[in-house]
This record gives sequence, structure tokens and C-alpha cells, in this order.
Amino acid sequence: MTLADDLMPAVLSSTWMPPTLILTADPEHGVSTYARQLAEQVRKVAPHTPVRGPRLDVSPIGAPGWVHVHFTDRLWGADAGSAAAAVEALALQHRVIVTLHDVPQLSDGTHLGRRAECYRRVISAATAVVCNSRHEAELLREFTAPDAAPAVIPLPVQSSPWAAAQPEPDGAVAILGFVYPGKGHERAIDAVSRIAPSMSRPRPWVVALGRASAGHEGDVHTLQASARQRGVAFEVTGYLSDDELVRRARRVSVPVIAHDHVSASGSLASWISAGRRPIVVRSRYMEEMAALRPGTLTLVDGGDFVDAVAAALRNPESTWLHSAVDVRPTTRDTVDQYLEYWAAVMSA
Repeated sequence: MTLADDLMPAVLSSTWMPPTLILTADPEHGVSTYARQLAEQVRKVAPHTPVRGPRLDVSPIGAPGWVHVHFTDRLWGADAGSAAAAVEALALQHRVIVTLHDVPQLSDGTHLGRRAECYRRVISAATAVVCNSRHEAELLREFTAPDAAPAVIPLPVQSSPWAAAQPEPDGAVAILGFVYPGKGHERAIDAVSRIAPSMSRPRPWVVALGRASAGHEGDVHTLQASARQRGVAFEVTGYLSDDELVRRARRVSVPVIAHDHVSASGSLASWISAGRRPIVVRSRYMEEMAALRPGTLTLVDGGDFVDAVAAALRNPESTWLHSAVDVRPTTRDTVDQYLEYWAAVMSA
């Protein structure tokens, strides 16, 4: 029996429903996609849950009440200040529960101060706060709000038909998600350039499964120039639908996650959902995820990344998940955790 089953008689009754779930407008952004997918699954358990947004606009917010939002400043305003102001305005009319994404950290560089102030304002305006990892909670305390004590609800893994036959690998070393500085594309290009071509197969190439993050289109040209200088073929696919993303993720030879800094990684959940075991550069967050889902990723130190990629090319089976691996929490597990959390917050 799941937690939601336990809650059903007491919580999911005619006298209680979850907060209004607010979806953000950019359907190609990972946070918007996650919010939409979570809302769809919540409504399978609690069909009368009000949702407001571009995909599931079944109810206006209406009278003052409880709302839940997924927040990253890049989706809520033209800049960090206006994004914080949008949540503050919402909080003047409603009690806001917020799940924070892309929390401020050192990789923000000169933007760190403005982003940290933005997130401080959002935390102050909200009634309750959620993060997607203990690592993110620590980042909040380190760079944003020393007394922050958010709940932690990890990003889920979607169920996937892993029993399907493994496709013929396409020779690519792949990074999944938006293209932006520090995501690891340069590291992947450099690694491939250091792997000597074999007499039996050509040198691998690098593919970015996704599009440039807003404002970083120029970084694609920089990466393309860097790859040409190193003699490495490099492709940026642009936005991929959910089905096409899974198809491409299952075709690549070596899935990698090579961030210099990471908050929480939807890319990791996507690789696992596609049945892949990516090579991941060690960080506090990735160590947390390795403990949460043992056997779902291959942790390596940055200095060992090239050797790890070469080893995976020689042994492609190492990049696939074993059928017995436990990938929980799944989406249903995450729905259960949110239902429990919302019920506790709204009844306090």
C-alpha cells in the first residue's frame, strides 16, 4: 500500500483537496515539464485538484487559498528581481508553497548576489518551501538563507519500457538538457579528442540532446568552434519531444553528466528513465543520488573522466541499467510525498 492509499480516506476526501497547482509558460523548459507531469499524476490520484497553466487550465485560482508553484527565476520574470516580485504578488492573495529549482551557487558568478536575494525574497514570501535534494538545502543555507529548513522531495524517475531491445549504439558521447556554460559539453568534447581512433571503429562524437538555454545561443557557436579545432564532430539537436528524447537517449553510446556545478539534475532522472546508467562527475549532489538509487550511475572524479568514457566505449553494457536495479522514487512515490506534505502544511 502506498502512502497516498493511506491518505485517501482521511485526506483525499470531499472536504480536502491539494493546493492549486500553477504551471509555468515555457513548455520546453525542464521545470515546466516536471510541473506539468507532476500535476497530471496528482490529478490521477486526486482528480479534483485545481490546476492553472498553459496545458491543464481547468480552474482559475479564484478566491484566496493555497497554491503550489515550481520556481526558478528564469521562468518567473525577465530578471531575478521581477521573478521574486511575481511570487511576492501571488503571496499577497494566496498562501504559497514553493518548490525551488536551480538554487543559487558559486557557478552563478557575478549573478550570485542578485539570484540569492531573489530566492531570499521567495522563501520569505512563501508559507512552505521544498527542495529536490539535501544538497540544494545545503546550498540555500550556504548562499541564500542560513536558517532555511526546506522539506526535501527528490526528483522522480519515470517508468520506462527497459525490457525493449537495446538499439545499435550510434557512437555518440551525449549530454542531456540545456546548453549553458558549465554544463560539461566542453569537458565531453575534450575527452573525445583525447580518445585515439581505433582501427575497428571511428572516433566517437559528441551530441547535446537539447537546446541552448535562453541567452546562451552564442555558447553553441563557441562549442562548435572548439570541437572543430579538436577534430571532434559535435551536434546540438534542439528541443526534443519526450518520446524523441527517450529514443535518442537510448541510441547514444555513452551517456554522461559532466557539470562543473549542479543543483539538482533532471538530466540524471531522464537518463535513468531511459534505462541508461550515465558516467557522472563526482559532486555532493551526485553522491547523494548514488546513495538514493544504488547502481544507477557511475561516479568518477573529474581527472578520471576521459578514461571512464573510453572504458564505456569498450564496454557499452556498463551504460545500461540492470533490470533488478531499484530506481525509486518514481513519479507515483513523489506524488505520495507531495500529498503527505501538502496535507501536513495545510492543516498546521
